[in-house]
Amino acid sequence: MALYRFRVTFEDYDDVTREIDIKSTQTFEDLHRAIHQSTGYNAEYPSSFYISNDQWIKGEEVTYLPNQKRIDRGVALMEKVKLSSRIDDPHQKFYYTFNFDRPFDFHVELMKIILDEAAGVTYPAIIKSVGDAPRQFVTVADAATAATADTGDDFDFLNEMGMNHEDTEDFSEVDETGEAVADEHEEEEEDEFGSEFADDEGFEEDSKSHDDY
Repeated sequence: MALYRFRVTFEDYDDVTREIDIKSTQTFEDLHRAIHQSTGYNAEYPSSFYISNDQWIKGEEVTYLPNQKRIDRGVALMEKVKLSSRIDDPHQKFYYTFNFDRPFDFHVELMKIILDEAAGVTYPAIIKSVGDAPRQFVTVADAATAATADTGDDFDFLNEMGMNHEDTEDFSEVDETGEAVADEHEEEEEDEFGSEFADDEGFEEDSKSHDDY
């Protein structure tokens, strides 16, 4: 029985790749699960493979856990479609989107067709794994921690915006519309400047009166 060897890469993470051997008679669901055995992700999320050309343009869809729209459209289900039924090219490509709510996109390319199975191997089999897959779900706290680890400074994003740490006080309060509310201290500072300028004007008038003498 023939085997397909697929190379799987994240669309946005070129340094993370997997190679998977799978029987030609196995299904798209088997490939879906093998991919996430290799990434460590929970595979139980709506996802789809798309038959693609060399430019990764999406064609026919094969789906898992479809929503009602896909059911109404009669989109083929992964568990019912054998891989061999959708492979017409020795370098067949599939565009694969995992978890439509928080998607990861993959390029899945057929690398070779192997005629004989290896003895004692259970298929699908992950034969090569390069790089760590990004976390399946990233929280706000994770993002903040990553930013701090990368820069060593919690406020580097302020520097990129041309702001300093004191500028954060301007955003300490937000009104119902989401607009930043000025701090009471700002109003006091304006009053102080106003009084200073008033004193300067008085000083100028005094100077003129002395010049008259």
